[in-house]
Amino acid sequence: MKIGIPREIKNPEYRVATTPARAPELISPGHEVSVESGTCRGSSCDDADYLRSGATIMDSADNVWGTAELLFEVKEPIAEDGRADFCPVPKEARA
Repeated sequence: MKIGIPREIKNPEYRVATTPARAPELISPGHEVSVESGTCRGSSCDDADYLRSGATIMDSADNVWGTAELLFEVKEPIAEDGRADFCPVPKEARA
């Protein structure tokens, strides 16, 4: 399975859906993990940490969303990322 981890854009959100330390747990059973560059901005890790863990770094959220079969996010998609309509959370429940 191709797992995508886009950078969180909801302000102020500095958490990451999967840390570099946890990525090998997803990769070891044969999954592919792709992370948007800069995902850890504001956190205590960086792109190099993800690369060392075996993940692939992608240059944009569009590439992550376009290749992933499963997305990991901390917060729900919002209008600014252009994908809020794909969110399973009802529109009236989104803040």
